[in-house]
Amino acid sequence: MRGIISSAGYVPYRRLQRASIAQFFGSGGGKGARAVASYDEDTTTMGVEAARRALGALDDTGVDDRTTELDALWFSTTSPAYLDKTNAAAIHAALRQPARVGAYDFGGALRSGAGALRSALDGHGTTLVVLADQRGGLPTSSDESAGGDGAAALVVGPDGPGTPVVAELLGAASFSDEFVDRWRSPGDQRSKVWEERFGETRYVPLGAQAWQSALTSAGLEAAAVDRVAVTGMHARAVRSVGRALGVRPDALTDGWADAVGQTGAAHVGLVLASMIEQSEPGQVVAVVSLADGADVLVFRVTAARAAWSPADPVAGQVARGSDLSYAKFLTWRGAVTPEPPRRPEPARVSSSAAWRNESWKYAFVGSQDRTSLAVHLPPSRVSMRGGAVDDMEPVVRADTLATVATFTIDHLSFSLSPPIVFAVLDFDGGGRFPLELTDVEPDAVAIGDRVAMTFRRLSTADGIPDYFWKAKPVRTHERSGTATTTGGGR
Repeated sequence: MRGIISSAGYVPYRRLQRASIAQFFGSGGGKGARAVASYDEDTTTMGVEAARRALGALDDTGVDDRTTELDALWFSTTSPAYLDKTNAAAIHAALRQPARVGAYDFGGALRSGAGALRSALDGHGTTLVVLADQRGGLPTSSDESAGGDGAAALVVGPDGPGTPVVAELLGAASFSDEFVDRWRSPGDQRSKVWEERFGETRYVPLGAQAWQSALTSAGLEAAAVDRVAVTGMHARAVRSVGRALGVRPDALTDGWADAVGQTGAAHVGLVLASMIEQSEPGQVVAVVSLADGADVLVFRVTAARAAWSPADPVAGQVARGSDLSYAKFLTWRGAVTPEPPRRPEPARVSSSAAWRNESWKYAFVGSQDRTSLAVHLPPSRVSMRGGAVDDMEPVVRADTLATVATFTIDHLSFSLSPPIVFAVLDFDGGGRFPLELTDVEPDAVAIGDRVAMTFRRLSTADGIPDYFWKAKPVRTHERSGTATTTGGGR
């Protein structure tokens, strides 16, 4: 039996109310809200956050995320931080994976997300499939309002005693056709779309064919499906295919269209992870993805689901979002450029220095003196207690909660979203280090707040993102380590 061992979604904290677009421009917008990646997030950092949740969920099945043996890590996005360079390598480093685990990009097309997942399910070994995307368009466009930012991660592999499958693959089908419906040339910042009715005439029969083929391979009738989501950037075709599936009315979900938006290559994984989180053992869940054809995956939730506790369910992340002004959204997207602080912009990060400090920079690994147990952040060869030299062992703080010892609000330093909130943090189990706070309202920070680590982008210079760790308030149902408390910030 092969299927999904663990899954998780990541929805950024910020939300753009679609009505605010029309209030600003007099047109565009709509109902509901869309998720917005913060100024310090990109598809790589969102992928890391989804993967940390997916691997963290394995703890509840008795598997330690630091010893989970993966055979490969695949990353899919339509908006990569790099071309030529493999983006999956940064995710690999942040997750502290051994060098033997291959890291590869499935890049470019919207369909690459469904393709990566289908390939892993059809393959061998254990693969971590990470999907992430940032969707947008010209101001007031339907792509801007209907799009969304987010990520998903799914651990795919065979059923085993230490890694039971929580969703068994029952059937799958893929149908392809060459037609130009949506396209974006290299270097363009927005997609272009052909006449809407043409895309619908192609997607509806492809979706119907793939759906019937997948049900046949699973040996099921449509009425046996308990939850199904149809995803795709062509909203009209998505609605039409959904009506043609023949499932019970209560089985069809909206795929978070009204609360998150369409997250492109990541959406097939995001809605699948959400459905598994909300399903009971024995239920059948399916996803239909429309992009340059149609892909359908059908799963049965197994008995292992009863013992599996998602690290941070998608529904909880959606519920605790915080609104963002449309002006701030346009600034973060680079559509407008406000006057920045009169301070030097960040310099290009040193590639050689980053490589020498990979475990610290990407995985937030410090050192601990074996004799005195003093924790050093960043890692040190010489102990601050007793002066022992080279008698250290690595200590990971990426998954450890911390407490704000003191903080400052900086209006002068360069930032894409001033002011900057810096805090001195005391980590559970030892270690003190100053870090920037993110996803936080400056006037809501307080000494004693509990924070969790999050992988973010400090800056970008000469096309090189400078990745490191920041801290964010611990909110309800957000786990890192063992806590589930609510901290400062909104």
